Amino acid sequence: MSRHQELDVGLVVAGHGRHYIVETPEGRRLTCHPRGKKSDCVVGDRVRWMPTAAGGDEGVIEHVEPRRNLLFRQDEWKTKSFAANLDQILVLVAARPVFSESQLARALIASEQAGIPARIVLNKADLPEIDEARGRLAPYAAMGTEVVELALKARPDESRAVLAPLLAQLATLVLGPSGTGKSTLINLLVPDAGAQVGEISQALNSGRHTTTTTQWYWLDAARTTGLIDSPGFQEFGLRHLEPAELAGLMPDIRAASTGCRFYNCTHLHEPGCGVLAGVQAGTISASRHRIYAEIHAELARSRF
Repeated sequence: MSRHQELDVGLVVAGHGRHYIVETPEGRRLTCHPRGKKSDCVVGDRVRWMPTAAGGDEGVIEHVEPRRNLLFRQDEWKTKSFAANLDQILVLVAARPVFSESQLARALIASEQAGIPARIVLNKADLPEIDEARGRLAPYAAMGTEVVELALKARPDESRAVLAPLLAQLATLVLGPSGTGKSTLINLLVPDAGAQVGEISQALNSGRHTTTTTQWYWLDAARTTGLIDSPGFQEFGLRHLEPAELAGLMPDIRAASTGCRFYNCTHLHEPGCGVLAGVQAGTISASRHRIYAEIHAELARSRF
């Protein structure tokens, strides 16, 4: 048995700076700090920890267990990891306000690259704008991404009944820009969410409401179904991708690229390109190809 295997195991349920909330298998939560200067834990990590000399509700994280998957987010300067060991991602958009297709596409590319299944949840299905939103999501449904329509505020019981079996016994990350109903969804499924946020805020001594932090909630007393909320709509870290990898992470582009004349086709201007032929024929939406070109250019730039 290695030295780490003799230590207690825990789940990282929130973090702020170098402070993490670690939950033990019995459900006890304590504040832990990583050993040394490096702080590379994220919500969803399984860690090995030991109590501090002072004891009480504090500990030291000695080791992060190997991860099944890892998602990255991007800020202006660097790529940071922010959630691990996920079973699925729910990307929440709404009939109103109009959602950014570019943000949606980036979230799906990030989940595809990490090997995490993703669903799109289209909220506010009771609003008149639903038809337009449905139309904008048609290319995603056509390429095999499931789109679930809900009216979280107008039809809460029905929404809960639809979501419960999709989430059962899984760790699900919920993403969505403000105004889409993410708080409504979390409050619908986690009745004491506000109290949990306050508790974690206090434990992390952040002195403010911890909406700046990614947070894990349990939906059931047995703690088998986890919901992870991430603040805002993360700008996904895609800069670690090579430009040539991008087409393989967009199912509609990937499928059409099998018809390209050149093996190293960029799908931007080459003759005999299956993707450009698909755009021309209307089997690939112009907006999807525009997003592909935009991200491809960013990735090419970030190589210099």
